[in-house]
Amino acid sequence: MFRIKATYKDQLELKTTIERAREFFGELRNFVDLMPGIEGIRKDASGIMRWIVRAEVPVIGAVHASFAVEKTEDEPDRLEWSPVPGEMKNYLRYAAAFEERGHKVLIRIAQHVELRRPHAKDLHLLAGLIGEGAISAEMQKRVGEMIRTFLERARVKLESLESETTLEQEAEAV
Repeated sequence: MFRIKATYKDQLELKTTIERAREFFGELRNFVDLMPGIEGIRKDASGIMRWIVRAEVPVIGAVHASFAVEKTEDEPDRLEWSPVPGEMKNYLRYAAAFEERGHKVLIRIAQHVELRRPHAKDLHLLAGLIGEGAISAEMQKRVGEMIRTFLERARVKLESLESETTLEQEAEAV
């Protein structure tokens, strides 16, 4: 089995409410709009979400993958999407946990991506020559860049919404 893996964990503190943060990270349209490499997220009739992802990997070029996921946790302080049962090729697990800290919210993000193929050539003709380790290292770097960009854009958007709300509340008080 030829496996390419990438994992990302991080946390950030935002000036927003836990409700607004949860709503933002639960709205999949935000991933499409703000995360480079996410070409689309579609929901099929059975409720399965298909994340269509593109990542540039040196030597190999663009790697496209469709990840079939379902929401496996939907709590006030945690959201999680996991691979659908029976998925054998493309695994994506994404989780966001929220913790209120005064006027801020601590958000913990964890994502794991794995591409599995019976043989290296099933991924790309050169994959066997390059090797799992080298391709995984590049995929790790790309996934990290994608998520860091998304989180920075999320910070700007959420904190600007919070500033607008504060200004509106101050204007109403006058």
